[in-house]
Amino acid sequence: MTSLWKNLALLLLFLNASPLLCPRLLAHAGPTSPPVTRHRILFVTALGADDDEDYENPETPISPPIVASPPIIFQEATLCKYNPCDENQERCAKISEKTGCLCPGLSGSDVPPHAPRITEIAPVSKGADIGKVEVKWCAPSSAVSGYRVVIERNGDNSLEFGETLRKGVVGSLEVGTKVCVEAVNSAGHSAPSEFSCLRYDAPEPSDNSMLAGVIGGGLTLLLLIAIAAVILWKCKICRNTKRDSDDGLGNPSYNTEGTL
Repeated sequence: MTSLWKNLALLLLFLNASPLLCPRLLAHAGPTSPPVTRHRILFVTALGADDDEDYENPETPISPPIVASPPIIFQEATLCKYNPCDENQERCAKISEKTGCLCPGLSGSDVPPHAPRITEIAPVSKGADIGKVEVKWCAPSSAVSGYRVVIERNGDNSLEFGETLRKGVVGSLEVGTKVCVEAVNSAGHSAPSEFSCLRYDAPEPSDNSMLAGVIGGGLTLLLLIAIAAVILWKCKICRNTKRDSDDGLGNPSYNTEGTL
């Protein structure tokens, strides 16, 4: 019996030490789930001189360099000091080149200009053209080389004026005469509109002229009254003198018969 146990112990030692049985025993003893594999992660960067180094070390990607953009400076836009109704001004484009201001939008010289705006038709009150009629207008938002004032009479008469002018004397006009102002450039002239034409009306007397008339009339009346008073006073003096002379020629101490 003791020898049997020894044989069994030797057999177990032999089986444990045998290399042929280890893979099979390990296969039966190992887990049944498939082995876990780790996938290699590749980082793709821009092609350059360091591509080989980046490929060899994919786990440490290099971020692209940050380029600082220049600061943006916002400048407040200002309109040019240009009044389309003032004459003999410098062109707005030249003012913009000097100061950097903004001009109103203008249509080019390759298209007919817009119509100007007529502002006033009034008689000239002083100077060499006193008594004549003057027309005033404002420039349109277009490229203009000159202006034409068209007067409606028996036949349409027109007068030409320069591009920097905003008024012109047209002579004498009858009340109700229609006057139009046209802008001209190399592409043509503007079409008449409701704001580029106006009829001439007799000017209404202003308050100052009415006051001057009232004062002049009052002074004239006072002068006439003074002249009349002087004439009446002279007449009265003459009557009194004549009456005194008549009374001095008659002497009551004498009678017509010559007796005392």
